[in-house]
Amino acid sequence: MKHKTLKTIRVTLAVIFFTLITLLFLDFTGALNLYLGWIAKIQFLPALLALNFGVVLVLVALTLIFGRIYCSVICPLGVFQDIVAHINSIRHKNRYHYHKEMKILRYSVLVIFIIALVAGIGSLVALLAPYSSWGRMVQSLFQPIYIWINNFFAYIAQRMDSYAFYSQEVWIRSVSTFVIALISFLVIGIIAWKTGRGYCNSVCPVGTILSFLSRFSLLKINIDEDKCIHCDKCTKNCKASCINGKENFVDYSRCVVCGDCQSVCPKDAISYSFKKKKTVAKPSTSATENKVDESKRAFLLSATALASTTVFAQDKKKVDGGLAIIEEKKQYERTTQIVPPGAKSIKNLQQHCTGCQLCVSKCPNDVLRPSTDLMHLMQPVMSFEKGACRVECTACSSVCPTGAIQKISKEDKTAIQIGHAVWVKQNCIVVTDEHQCGNCARHCPSGAITMIPLHPDKDDTLMVPAVNENRCIGCGMCEYVCPSRPFAAIYVEGNAVHKTI
Repeated sequence: MKHKTLKTIRVTLAVIFFTLITLLFLDFTGALNLYLGWIAKIQFLPALLALNFGVVLVLVALTLIFGRIYCSVICPLGVFQDIVAHINSIRHKNRYHYHKEMKILRYSVLVIFIIALVAGIGSLVALLAPYSSWGRMVQSLFQPIYIWINNFFAYIAQRMDSYAFYSQEVWIRSVSTFVIALISFLVIGIIAWKTGRGYCNSVCPVGTILSFLSRFSLLKINIDEDKCIHCDKCTKNCKASCINGKENFVDYSRCVVCGDCQSVCPKDAISYSFKKKKTVAKPSTSATENKVDESKRAFLLSATALASTTVFAQDKKKVDGGLAIIEEKKQYERTTQIVPPGAKSIKNLQQHCTGCQLCVSKCPNDVLRPSTDLMHLMQPVMSFEKGACRVECTACSSVCPTGAIQKISKEDKTAIQIGHAVWVKQNCIVVTDEHQCGNCARHCPSGAITMIPLHPDKDDTLMVPAVNENRCIGCGMCEYVCPSRPFAAIYVEGNAVHKTI
């Protein structure tokens, strides 16, 4: 391919893909999913977990033909590294050097990743999955800023009697997930700033998997030995550190086909073509080049240690008429966690979810939040302090790209029991305050709660709720509307396996 053409095409496509997937995570209304949902489903790991073999085969075929263009065009974390590296290259040109691939590190991480997938250790999978890492960064770090900007426009629109924008509450759904996202952003950004594609080629498990295929790709970066003057500019501008210009050697397992080498070659000696030029044997490297980059290990160690952080976010205090503080509800310690309709079971969600936070970012009722369970950190669970899982909403099942939450219809949802309500007598205001209530029964969408006499043997007695577990779908509406504080008088226990009622 001609001089600079490869790079121009690659950069254009990368900008398009990166912008679209970032907008998908930023959007809190769910409107963009109708148009952009496909971009999450063509990511390699989500497609693999969803058993979407059509997408997987297409990505494998692209790699076998073009090389690792997935990493430099489709993967948002790869493009993020390129952006950081490009910003640094504006001031520091010709700053890279060739070094041997870090086999021990990259293959060790891949083995750990595969074991985590098979064993269902969702925390490690979520930590290492590249698509999920970027999704987590956008949802935790950038979406709040996006919402604040939206709220500013909503404030202006309100003064103009316009409903073009509406306000949305900004709150941290999980402190641990927020901190992990922040550390990931900083660590991966620093590695990209210093080494270009160092994280991509030494830590990322998807990059390691695709590196096996890219060795055999039909189109490759080739160096014409007759034209090459050994100026070493290709080496000094290769952010994958995979070109040894003095020896005319390219490590195709790490090459992401970015085109930077072509654009800097003064003699047009580098081509992207089917015909592979003659190259010398792979050169040896010094002991210093074989040293493992400690910054990459630091990422794994710090993020794993951070997984023990299990603190939930605190919301600002609200007041009733400016006179009395309304005490916020506290989350119940449920015996069995609640997972969204469409997940089928807790086990299915844990085996397929990569913790990308796309479902969390799209939940319009503030029901989903990242788990704080050490083994399944960042995977979605449900709680009802801020809202209920409304029967007409199927947003999470519509956006999940991995099959952890399978697509369901509104009709299907009304018959899926994800849990059942439990009445806690000592918390109920009917018992504690001797005040009639009935909120839970009035708002139950499935008619699973009826009011019965507190003292059946007395006339004109107060009424308390009774739950018909066979009709309850576990939507949490009763828990959400219950006025008891700090703990609701009725709460939902999850079903490990969802039932159809």
